[in-house]
Amino acid sequence: MKILMIAPQPFFEPRGTPISVHQRLTGLTTLGHHVDLATYHLGEDIELPGLNIFRMVKVPGIREIKVGPSWQKIPLDFLLILKSLELLFRREYDVIHSHEEAGFFSIFLSSIFNLPHIYDMHSSLPKQLVNFKFGDNKFMIKIFELLERWVINTCDAVITIGPDLEKYVREINPNARVQMIENLPLNIDQKYNEIPVEIQERFLQQKGLIIVYTGTFERYQGVEVLIRSFTQIVKIFPGACLILVGGKPAQLFAIKELINEMELIDSVQLTGIVPLEDANAYLQLADILVSPRIEGTSVPLKIYTYLNAGKAILATNIPAHTAVLSPETACLVSPTEDGITTGLTSLLANDQLRAALSSNGKQLAEEKYGQTQYLSKLEKVYQIFSDNNLAKSGMKRISSKE
Repeated sequence: MKILMIAPQPFFEPRGTPISVHQRLTGLTTLGHHVDLATYHLGEDIELPGLNIFRMVKVPGIREIKVGPSWQKIPLDFLLILKSLELLFRREYDVIHSHEEAGFFSIFLSSIFNLPHIYDMHSSLPKQLVNFKFGDNKFMIKIFELLERWVINTCDAVITIGPDLEKYVREINPNARVQMIENLPLNIDQKYNEIPVEIQERFLQQKGLIIVYTGTFERYQGVEVLIRSFTQIVKIFPGACLILVGGKPAQLFAIKELINEMELIDSVQLTGIVPLEDANAYLQLADILVSPRIEGTSVPLKIYTYLNAGKAILATNIPAHTAVLSPETACLVSPTEDGITTGLTSLLANDQLRAALSSNGKQLAEEKYGQTQYLSKLEKVYQIFSDNNLAKSGMKRISSKE
């Protein structure tokens, strides 16, 4: 099957949605499909058999895009529409597969070129606007709500990444074809002797246990709350070390100021953004992995990776975490300084608890969130658009050149 995938993100960058897009591409090409990816001018190229990457023209002055909604995305998405149209006129496709806000204009592309449309829903975009401080713009939120409902009511299938989104889609359109496909863990297969020398020299000599956070430093991630809670931890466990993996330069500057203010220079280490293979090495170093997110409903990709790493997890007891985690697989705490402090204290003091959570989490990852399960669910979505099923359902597929 020939697929036009439209991803309005910098691709590839080692962060949430681009990683999820990478996993979709890997899964689809593994299943034997051919994918043309239309995406931004930003990001690193990747190579997969059966994948072609087509980038829109460069926009002067835009060298990076922050996580979440931004005004910069307006000109970028317009140019991405033009690139998608160019590909649809020049090449033949069987399906349009859109991510996030690309679903809005894929409604029209699907109709114009008479192609089935799969909407890959990583989050509810109106809720994203609220989470990223656009909450005062009621008009914009209303427009996004209407567009999102339109996509869900017109697309031929919806992929969601968690049960909250699946429920949300079914509330809007009970007849929608919905398939939940949880993100895959990142591969955690490095051994200690494969960790880069500079990482070994810096962290393997720590006297106490090592706590690791990976991800972006956006406000909702709770990194500042984690750092403030750590002031109490080092008083009880002086050798404990917190490693924060991620963060862009401007965010790191603000976090460094907080670390200095909290007098945690010797206990908290910042790495900045690192390649995925190095991120895996930090996970191997960890005794405890933390996700201090303070709000959200969509499961963070890092949670699947944390489970697969086979390390004890501390996470806040918000829907974004409890959709996957339970008290048997993680130490769940309130999204507050006191909650995180109490949870970390319990984990640092109790070897048996850490071992039990590690074992249970690893087992959950192997049973529910492996490559086999992922490919099976992805194949199920695309079986809808096989020639036989299209004929049975009365759906018509016409190449974009017809």
